Amino acid sequence: MYIKRKETEKMTKAEFITLVADKSGLSKKDAGVAVDAFTDSLTELAKNGDKITFPGFGTFEVKERAGRKGRNPQTGEEIDIAPSKSLHYKQGSHLKELIN
Repeated sequence: MYIKRKETEKMTKAEFITLVADKSGLSKKDAGVAVDAFTDSLTELAKNGDKITFPGFGTFEVKERAGRKGRNPQTGEEIDIAPSKSLHYKQGSHLKELIN
């Protein structure tokens, strides 16, 4: 059962768990455990710097952002922005075709 919504509305975790339960035949409790296990595993792999690929769906990869100079918008004062890491997602070609 897909919940129809406006483009500006976001799906909640509970709604996503319901969707997974309906598609998989699992109970909502088991689907919740599976969703939590998936997100926990993805988080752990990303923390380790691993690249996670789901063929046809996409790739999750940690990328490093270099440090740079910036400006405080209120005062105009120059500030140093520290280097950081960020999780990036690149959609797979099959998913891109389905969306378009």
